Amino acid sequence: MDEQMFFRKLKGLHTSKEIFGFLSSLEIISDVMASAALQRISEVEMDGSGLNDSEGILENEIFRALCFQFEYESSKLTNTGLLSALQALIKLRVDPRGSLITNLLSEGQERLKKGQLTTKNLCDFGEALLELEGPTCVILGQILSRMQGKDIAKCSPSEMVTVYRMLQRSVGEGEQYHDLLNRMNNVTLTIVSQLSPRFLSIVLNSLVVLRQTQAVSLVIALCKHAVKHVPYFTDDELVHVLEAFLYFGHRQQIFTEALERHVPKSLFAMRPEAVSTVMKYCCQKMILSKPIFDAVAEVFISGADGFTTEQIAECLVPFGTLNYLPPNAPLLFGKLESILRTRFGQFRPHTLLNLLHSCVLIQRYPVNFLAKIFSPYFLQQLQAQPPGLDRFVTSQLTQLFLTATLECPFYKGPKLLPKYQVKAFLMRGSSLDVHLLNRVKTGLLYLLKKRIYFATEVSTPYFYTVDIEIKLDEEGFVLPATQHEEVHRRLALCVDGPNRFCVNSHHLLGEEAIKQRHLKLLGYEVVQIPFFEIESLNNCRRMAAYLHKKIFPHVYGFRC
Repeated sequence: MDEQMFFRKLKGLHTSKEIFGFLSSLEIISDVMASAALQRISEVEMDGSGLNDSEGILENEIFRALCFQFEYESSKLTNTGLLSALQALIKLRVDPRGSLITNLLSEGQERLKKGQLTTKNLCDFGEALLELEGPTCVILGQILSRMQGKDIAKCSPSEMVTVYRMLQRSVGEGEQYHDLLNRMNNVTLTIVSQLSPRFLSIVLNSLVVLRQTQAVSLVIALCKHAVKHVPYFTDDELVHVLEAFLYFGHRQQIFTEALERHVPKSLFAMRPEAVSTVMKYCCQKMILSKPIFDAVAEVFISGADGFTTEQIAECLVPFGTLNYLPPNAPLLFGKLESILRTRFGQFRPHTLLNLLHSCVLIQRYPVNFLAKIFSPYFLQQLQAQPPGLDRFVTSQLTQLFLTATLECPFYKGPKLLPKYQVKAFLMRGSSLDVHLLNRVKTGLLYLLKKRIYFATEVSTPYFYTVDIEIKLDEEGFVLPATQHEEVHRRLALCVDGPNRFCVNSHHLLGEEAIKQRHLKLLGYEVVQIPFFEIESLNNCRRMAAYLHKKIFPHVYGFRC
């Protein structure tokens, strides 16, 4: 039969039984046709859990006859027939230590040494080895060495992807293939639009593993192209894409919008790893997507028992970090409490601390577990594992303790010993915007006339640093910042730059929200000065007028 007709008929067959029946009707077939038949069997009989009816296929007479021919006449096979058969047999889980696979590998390696393999042959050989052997495969290195002399620009997208996967497996020898990798990146940039969802995710994952932070243009192009593939990524592919966005520090509003359209309706079908990675991406990029968060809350309530402890934390910490309570918050945190009661000991200490700390940011108090957190045993566990009791960890512990003191007066359990408390909280994500602070200081100076009437970056006995503090006496007159007697009111001006809000929003982050909440409980009158209210005030007179209305709304007679 003509090969093209054979391939057309083969494509229309959907079970191994049909394929074996078709083969039995033919008197003569080429090695390329035989290997194509094996490839088709592997396609129709493989699913997510492996090979269907493995025993029936491997014991079939026609299959055994084909294998016999491939094993004992391997030297007579064409390159295409040899390598396609090798790929198919590996996918069909034929014993990799048996004589059939061993003979085909030896023949392939012999032709590789003699330089008889084309670029496509090299990629086919590499694809087979990626399925068969681990990252220490010597033959993969030999294939990559041959690839260095080939014209990469002539490779198809699938061949490019195979080379990336081979390079990824040889990551320890990156310098050896530096030139090949650079050429790969340059060529891939020209074919980004041709990459399927699967190919795109593989390339991005390879760039992460190979630490290609210098390939900025390629990464940006791949990330832009990823937007249209969002509805079509498998769970694994979406995880690779999101992890690449995180690794390369990339964020696109249109990608976020694509996630918001697709993810909420797909979450219930996603595996826990994909759900938690979506939340990790939103958290690290400070993206508060209420549709995604609400859908994750629903998924968690109904299916949290299938999540690992790390995935549980990755799903729930963003609610606190981004200061958001979903509509079903009572059910969500009720589910979390139930999990903590049964799986408390399974959580890594730092993971558990992150999780409970994120809860207090949004006024969900883990009172039933504080005694365990403040116990010497748990603190020793924290100290014994990286990063130990660094300043960030002790800040979390101290803020938990302060929350229990200020907001949970009914808590009577153990307290956090002073040696574990910090003098000032480390606010990693919401540091003070110095440029914004200077603008506000200029306006205040214009308003109050003298610099002595306000202080900046004031440390308090309660671990927080106040951006600007103003003291008033009983009659409402402003006192010098250094005066400690007759202070009746203390004003805490919170100069909130964009980094204290969720991205592209006016929604405060959790650590700034708890700070302002606690300052109020500690007796301060909190005056919030957000960046979006003052960014258009382009001179000190207008800034002073704004500050007057904000700080002294009931004092009249002010003139700019």
